[in-house]
Amino acid sequence: MLAVIGGSGLTHIPELEITGRRIVRTPYGLPSAPLLFGRVSGREILFLARHGLNHSLAPHEINYHANIWALREAGAEEIVAVSAAVSLDDTLPAGALVLPHDLIDYTCGRAATFFERDGREVVRTDFTEPYDPRLRQALLDHAAERAAPLLPHAVYACIQGPRSPTRTEARRLRQDGADIYGMTGMPEAVLAREARLPYACLCGIVAAACDPDPQQRERHSRDTIAQIRRLLADWPHA
Repeated sequence: MLAVIGGSGLTHIPELEITGRRIVRTPYGLPSAPLLFGRVSGREILFLARHGLNHSLAPHEINYHANIWALREAGAEEIVAVSAAVSLDDTLPAGALVLPHDLIDYTCGRAATFFERDGREVVRTDFTEPYDPRLRQALLDHAAERAAPLLPHAVYACIQGPRSPTRTEARRLRQDGADIYGMTGMPEAVLAREARLPYACLCGIVAAACDPDPQQRERHSRDTIAQIRRLLADWPHA
């Protein structure tokens, strides 16, 4: 079953015919919101609002461990994580969709593994390729079939948030090789890897770095979320 984690602007999928809701209790506490079970175009989907149903959880407040654990326990077999991102590269304009192929983690103080304090040997997770290549290719193929523009490469920088970076910090991110930045990509991606759940991140670019115009950002957010919803609503991949 496909699981979709909805980010900023995607707290629900209107096309989802909801068949059930479940509150899943985990060893790490409660996830961000009840899990929604449903069907889109006859395909089963499991949906979780990352920031809560009322978008009340800041990036550093999200219980990433509980979210991934709950999705796996509920039967998820793969995860498409939807996120808003800000462009650091002029070739990645606001309003575009992008499928990152790599990431840099700038977060601090976020627990980033399931394998701790359990008395077992240290587990080292291979994270050389953070996003599942098969799942990424399935998304790219589907977008191509629908003539939907989906940029296939970007390095995602996950910053701590909830504040945006300064101009100098944004310049440093770009110098480090990042193309876009967001605030929720880690530890979500590595926890999915530890849980053996194929994971891909589908980003809508809502602004360019250091662009202070909130109205433009809101418009691009609406536009990219609409594009993402259309892609997911008829995606035949299972």
